[in-house]
Amino acid sequence: MSKPSPNSRYVLLRYLSGALLFRVVFCCCVLVSLLEILALLEQTTPILQRHLGISGIVNYAAMRLPFLLSGALPLSVLIGALLMLTQMTLASEMAILRAAGLSTLGLYKYLVPATLLIGMAGIVLDDQITPRSEQALAAWWNRTDPTPEDGHSFWFHEGKNLTYVDHVADGGNVLGTVNVYMRNNQNMLVRTLHAPRAHYTGADGWTLYDVDGLDIDLKDQKVDRLPRLPAMPWNTTLFPRDFIRLSTGNAPLSTSTIIGMLRGQVPSDSSPGFLKAGLMERFLRPASLLVLLLIAMPVIYIPPRTGTRSWLPVWCLGAGLLFIVVQGLLRAMGNAGLLPPPVATVPALIIFTLGALTVLLRNETR
Repeated sequence: MSKPSPNSRYVLLRYLSGALLFRVVFCCCVLVSLLEILALLEQTTPILQRHLGISGIVNYAAMRLPFLLSGALPLSVLIGALLMLTQMTLASEMAILRAAGLSTLGLYKYLVPATLLIGMAGIVLDDQITPRSEQALAAWWNRTDPTPEDGHSFWFHEGKNLTYVDHVADGGNVLGTVNVYMRNNQNMLVRTLHAPRAHYTGADGWTLYDVDGLDIDLKDQKVDRLPRLPAMPWNTTLFPRDFIRLSTGNAPLSTSTIIGMLRGQVPSDSSPGFLKAGLMERFLRPASLLVLLLIAMPVIYIPPRTGTRSWLPVWCLGAGLLFIVVQGLLRAMGNAGLLPPPVATVPALIIFTLGALTVLLRNETR
């Protein structure tokens, strides 16, 4: 049998990649639409109570879209690959490809470029688009909040200093109840400042109002009350968008922001383990999608006579969902500091890859 020409290989690559991409995009659209509907069912009432109208509903859905798309991408790859491979198997296309000399490994290699393309798109989505959209959504939501004082309070560290903020208002331009705890190079408390409110004044930075505090003399072991000031500048590197990010809890972060937090250059309210695990998970996303593709591969062994009555696609779907759940559990343990970041991200990839390869080899030897 003569070897396939480079042109025929390109045609097959284009056909398989196009089929996989089409089904992944279709599944992603369906899943994101369902998630959007569920999110709007929960948020439509608060949006209308704020008198934002239909435009507010549209704005919320548009700014929430990248986050939902990022979450739906792994499941879309799994279902899309299962649909494509099952349809090709039942239509006898797999039998034709096997008769032409295409092995299971060869088929997987043809599907790898499209999967890596989806994975790289997921990295860009997680790293650049989702953090910006979630930042814009949080700022818009905060700006239109009629009761910002009921918002989320938080702590963060900036250099040696610790700061508590009770709530954020006006899209991050107004802060309520700011407590600053200043420490020396030995991490000992030397001064505290308390202000009922703080305003961002643009070029002049932040201003604290009605400020009082304590001056702690460690050498003489005494505490002096500072004179009350109607206003004083606040020397901080944070902008309104940073306070919006801190007030939203575990908001998506860009890679540059995570690296800045790990180096101490950007204020953070997250542990180093949480940040490192998130960074590793982001750049391992293409590998995760390749594992999901491998988990879907056994459906090519569906017996022709069984057809749609085969339970093999269901088992593959269950295995893929189990992989996603195990990844989430390990990541949660890494976020809580129970596992180091490499253990929270890598073992699931190895275990499920070996499991999928075992199933494929067993079917090949039958």
